[in-house]
Amino acid sequence: MMDIKFTNSTQTMDLAKQLASNLNAGDVLVLNGDLGAGKTTFTKGLAEGLGITATIKSPTFTIIREYQEGRLPLYHMDVYRLENGGGEELGLDEYFAGDGVSVVEWAQFVEDELPDEYLSINFKRTNLENERQVSFVPHGAHFKQVIEGLINGN
Repeated sequence: MMDIKFTNSTQTMDLAKQLASNLNAGDVLVLNGDLGAGKTTFTKGLAEGLGITATIKSPTFTIIREYQEGRLPLYHMDVYRLENGGGEELGLDEYFAGDGVSVVEWAQFVEDELPDEYLSINFKRTNLENERQVSFVPHGAHFKQVIEGLINGN
């Protein structure tokens, strides 16, 4: 596990860009946190790190947004609306085992669909106005290596 505190969106995006360089096709990132905690900002940095220049928007109403132009495709999912089920009908496993990086917000609603290995990233507001604490929790050997790379600045 790794915890970092950020005081602005630039720091959040910079770390996400660094993380992007360590990701492979089929990697799944689960973003947890309240509205406005920094999940979409993080995803924007991740997309930039993957070489995606399109404007990243929250997929709240579309559930899944696909960005194909980078080093790896990015599949940004907001599954909040699947609170009462329906994840299995979206074919999430095809995204998770596919050719890109999947970013899943509100993943607790599709927990049964998640692969065994994924990186959980938890965003939490602190008592300071613009400060966020971000915790990286790896699930599986690959993501332990990814976190070690972030710690070592690789």
